[in-house]
Amino acid sequence: MKRKFRILVFLIIFSFVLTACSNNKKDVGGSDTDKDKGKGPEEITFTYDSDLEGEITFWTWDGGMWDDIITEFNKFYPNIEVKKVVVAIGEMHNNLQTTLTAGSGAPDVSQVFAPQFPRYQSAELVEDLLQAPFDAGRFKDDMSDHAWNRWMSPDGEKLLGMPWNITPLVWFYREDIYESVGLPSDPEELGEFLQDPNNVLDAAQTLAANDIYMFEFRDSPAIQYGDSVGYFDSEFNWTRNTDKMAELLDFVKQGVQIGWGPQMSVLTNDEGKQLLKQGKVASFPGGINLSRQIEGVVPEQAGKWRATRAPIGLNVNMVGSTFIIPKQSENKEAAWAFVEWITRAEEAWKLYADLAVQPMWNHISSLPWFQEHTNEFLGGQQELKFYDTLDDLIPVRNYSRLDNMAWPLFIEKVNESIDKNIDSKTILNQIEENVSKQLQTEIEKLKQEMAAD
Repeated sequence: MKRKFRILVFLIIFSFVLTACSNNKKDVGGSDTDKDKGKGPEEITFTYDSDLEGEITFWTWDGGMWDDIITEFNKFYPNIEVKKVVVAIGEMHNNLQTTLTAGSGAPDVSQVFAPQFPRYQSAELVEDLLQAPFDAGRFKDDMSDHAWNRWMSPDGEKLLGMPWNITPLVWFYREDIYESVGLPSDPEELGEFLQDPNNVLDAAQTLAANDIYMFEFRDSPAIQYGDSVGYFDSEFNWTRNTDKMAELLDFVKQGVQIGWGPQMSVLTNDEGKQLLKQGKVASFPGGINLSRQIEGVVPEQAGKWRATRAPIGLNVNMVGSTFIIPKQSENKEAAWAFVEWITRAEEAWKLYADLAVQPMWNHISSLPWFQEHTNEFLGGQQELKFYDTLDDLIPVRNYSRLDNMAWPLFIEKVNESIDKNIDSKTILNQIEENVSKQLQTEIEKLKQEMAAD
């Protein structure tokens, strides 16, 4: 009875006392209607009771945020010991691949950065979370199609990473600068204004006339459109040789003629930082997490920045991360209890919210405290509520390890097209031909691996 009472107390959400399920395996409650976007399930329950025991090793590159999360986790699962191992992001992912392929030395749970995830997209190496005892398929309706598909195997049959966060592309801008040059400055008004390519070019021209950049990088619209469609479809056909991509390359060339970007990061490059400090960069697109990075570079500009929709209908999930459970894990029950709790528990998300971590989960993003969360650096804007409106707009795309191989073939020719003013459609045809020639062997190899899985 005491154990049930503790669970009931933990699961109180804004004055609703939630009913505990069975003493063993439990599903997320709520009717199908409750799980629709904007409502969320009526209760959050977990696979295992809080008296589950075990010891797990957890690998991550971000040591700072996890201490508080693990402390909260242990309030619910006091008998599970989590040994956190922090390694630099590049080294950690290399070590993870080495230990997975070697068959020993891997952790029970590892955080995985989205761009690195394709390295581990094999059910021979990591657990398919659709299978028992995880049964994560019951969560699919609690998020957008894109958010779910992001962590599937290339064939779309296995869930190899647990959904956690999403990083929509947004447009960060200086409200005061936009207003001073006569451009729309209200987030909603500006977001609508920027959906017209002609308005974007006019705004870039207006800012340039005042010696102010509109973008960081000259090719952003074309690159981010590529991020939204991916590289290959489910049959491994190239996806970037389209009329839309050609139009965007032409659009980028117009922006380059205006001089709309300094072609450097304003958050990591010293010269770029100076431009930001001097008010010479009025805006740029980026993942939602950049609001904290902007604040770190120019804290004195607090209250002057805002976020709105990215221009010309660009809807992209920029990065994010997930959690995998290696086949080698010797305590999969405790590993799953940890992964399930840190990705789905409300108490965890109350900590993530201040770190610009945006949930994939509708049952979290629909909660009043989440919707009302404000960011004072962005002028008190209810940023999380706004970011949540972008989730369902992001198209489903395929991911595989071929993506990292295709990127240099793509960007090299894009730059050539811009620098030498080569016809956009001609350059896209050349890119597709190069990809077909240079990656065909890898494509066939991946198809065989998928068939074997």
